[in-house]
Amino acid sequence: MTTIYDLDAVEELRVRNAVQPHRLKLFRNALFKNSNDWKSALGTLPEAARSDFEDGLKFQCLELAERHDSEIDGASKLIFKTHDHHLIESVVLRPKTGRTSICISSQIGCACYCSFCATGMMGFTRNLTIAEILDQITQTNRMLKPEGRSIRNVVFMGMGEPLLNMENVFQALDYLMDPQLYDLTGSRITVSTVGIPQAMDRFTEMYPDVHLALSLHSARQEVRQRLMPQARVYPLEQIRDTLLKASAHGKVMIEYLMLAGVNDREEDFQALEKYLKGIPVHINLIPFNEYAGSNLRGTPLSERKAFGEKLKVAGFNTTLRYSMGSDIAAACGQLVQHKKKESLI
Repeated sequence: MTTIYDLDAVEELRVRNAVQPHRLKLFRNALFKNSNDWKSALGTLPEAARSDFEDGLKFQCLELAERHDSEIDGASKLIFKTHDHHLIESVVLRPKTGRTSICISSQIGCACYCSFCATGMMGFTRNLTIAEILDQITQTNRMLKPEGRSIRNVVFMGMGEPLLNMENVFQALDYLMDPQLYDLTGSRITVSTVGIPQAMDRFTEMYPDVHLALSLHSARQEVRQRLMPQARVYPLEQIRDTLLKASAHGKVMIEYLMLAGVNDREEDFQALEKYLKGIPVHINLIPFNEYAGSNLRGTPLSERKAFGEKLKVAGFNTTLRYSMGSDIAAACGQLVQHKKKESLI
């Protein structure tokens, strides 16, 4: 069935029912900006057109299967079920000092198999559609409305590699920044990648205002390719050239997961300093969230702080990140299903 995200189909319904453009604008605002329910959204249309819109459009394409709210920091993990009974996860962050954010998924599972990420243990099933990507945000906004909140930051850092679902992710970006739909600025959106140079080039050319985040995790080729199999295909030297091009549009975010005895030693710092020298970047030092089946351990907080201070002395903008939602397995790297999908069918 056609969803509310198929704008061509919605336009056909408008023409067929002789709905004036301003009434369709009210309908879109109700759905995407005001986070109204289906009945309220239909109520913005002429009465004679409502049944055709209701019969011809599907209000949502995902089913909210579970919701887990952190008792520590206000994060929420949302587990959605797709029409073909697969599970994906989104995480809502409500920081006290910032705007409400959502970390969304772009694929079911992931084909990159990074050793530190629990999602990689799932394997890869398929790409999410445009509608499935956007429905995570739309449904979350409806959930947040009673709190007086709405999503102001969107991060493509959930399950999957966004740039391996490039066409659908790019179309979703167009929707998110469309003034007639979600009306978010590019500076409120971040797309994270393990490092696929050709796709990164295309991304920065098409969306210069949207933040690019590179999951670097090591500036030593032998270490990085142990952590991230994709690094064998796209070596650090090639990715650096792409970073230089991307930095022409502004600072690039570098994600650096700190792993004890793996990438947190002096030689790792020196390699990182050398690799990023001359590139305007913002480095995020991220704690590792341990999960069953992993033999990796996180760098202690005191050592993460010391590593960060050395980066600041070297002239890099650096932020020491802290996990949110750790008590509900919603922290970075923990996005993985712990139940078989059949249990939710």
